[in-house]
Amino acid sequence: MKPATTLQTRSDININPPGKRRWAILKQQKYLFLMMLPGLIWAIVFAYTPMVGLYMSFVNYQPTLGGFWSTLFTSEFVGFEWFRYFFNNGDFWIVMRNTLASTLITLLFSFPMPILIAIAINEIKNVKFKKTVQTASYLPYFISWVIAANIIVTLLSSDGAINGILKFFHITNESVLFLQNGKYFWWIVALGNTWKDMGYSSIMYLAAISSINPELYEAAKVDGANRFKQIRFITLPHLKPTIVILLILALGGILNAGFDQHFLLGNDLTRDYSDVLSTYSFRYGIQNGMFSYAAAVGMFSSVVAFIIVVIVNYTAKKLNGQSLF
Repeated sequence: MKPATTLQTRSDININPPGKRRWAILKQQKYLFLMMLPGLIWAIVFAYTPMVGLYMSFVNYQPTLGGFWSTLFTSEFVGFEWFRYFFNNGDFWIVMRNTLASTLITLLFSFPMPILIAIAINEIKNVKFKKTVQTASYLPYFISWVIAANIIVTLLSSDGAINGILKFFHITNESVLFLQNGKYFWWIVALGNTWKDMGYSSIMYLAAISSINPELYEAAKVDGANRFKQIRFITLPHLKPTIVILLILALGGILNAGFDQHFLLGNDLTRDYSDVLSTYSFRYGIQNGMFSYAAAVGMFSSVVAFIIVVIVNYTAKKLNGQSLF
């Protein structure tokens, strides 16, 4: 009788219209939906409502004494004119080169470093020392880029610590002008980003490592595996899903080279190397008052980032069976 009752109950559920099933789920989990409501409202107000401003990319917007929305929707519609101007502008290739080069070099250092730090911290047996190392690695993340940039400028100045070390070991006899020479700029930004974010980024990998069953390590020890083999055959395979997801997100931000560091560390002498999409749109949008042009540059960056995320996610799903969505 019980199997028949179960089958009848499932049949009754299946014949219910989808709308009734959704309403039943909503009623059953109403408190969970209420808890989700503030986050949903925040996303609508601060993430989706401002997207209406993307319309600025297709008009010739000039601020007036009237309201923003009325001025925006009554501005002259120019279609893709601002996009064509950007692509045909001689600055396009320079800005794209700087953005891609800076981001890829940063990714080369900043992506594997948190993995190495997480594995190294996990191998520390002394609890007090382990917590000290973790705290020290997290601190740079909570320093604003204004302070971090001043630290980097001080270290790389002509009489700074870096030049002092180079002279002490007789690598160079004269001070190297790191921040006045464009060929050093991408590497300075990459190392600065890595130093600032690597400790905080390692938290997710440490969380993934903590979920690994300790019995796997015990079994590996019995089989004679040393620490390096345990890392290779146990830790890294269990980190693979986390690595894939974070790599997809990192590649999605490949056109977001970072405004703060490029604006604060760059100068007129290194503009040919420091000018990226974010600083370029800021200069034209805020300083030159070309708001529609800056909006078009920002929209181009967002659309390309979305396409990259979809492609990388699809590729990762086909190759490894792991993806973001």
